[in-house]
Amino acid sequence: MKQIKNIDLKCMEKIEFKQDKYKKARGGYSRFLEIKCESCGGFLALYQKDGPGALRRMYVDRIFSPQYLVDLQKVSFKEIPNLMCPHCNHIIGIPYIFKKEDRPAFRLFVGVITRKVVKVK
Repeated sequence: MKQIKNIDLKCMEKIEFKQDKYKKARGGYSRFLEIKCESCGGFLALYQKDGPGALRRMYVDRIFSPQYLVDLQKVSFKEIPNLMCPHCNHIIGIPYIFKKEDRPAFRLFVGVITRKVVKVK
């Protein structure tokens, strides 16, 4: 089976979309994205993107991999560090609370990531 840097696709067969009010508010359309660093191409995260449009922020509760980012759901907002590339230490985004929904997220800087839709069976 194909390996995406830190993700084994066998594990992805078990991953299911989160079904909640946030997904419904964005039209019920979701997809998984493989997020990579633009500068070095290193894997950053597997992320569930809900709704259409550009990826401007990454909600902490929509990150599925790697485990150290998934674990940020369990810590207080003040303890969440900047989102940095683990390969080249480039700053990707900064944590903030999305006021409209009162949800912790990373505000992504423009042009620092590449994204690719990943199919899940």
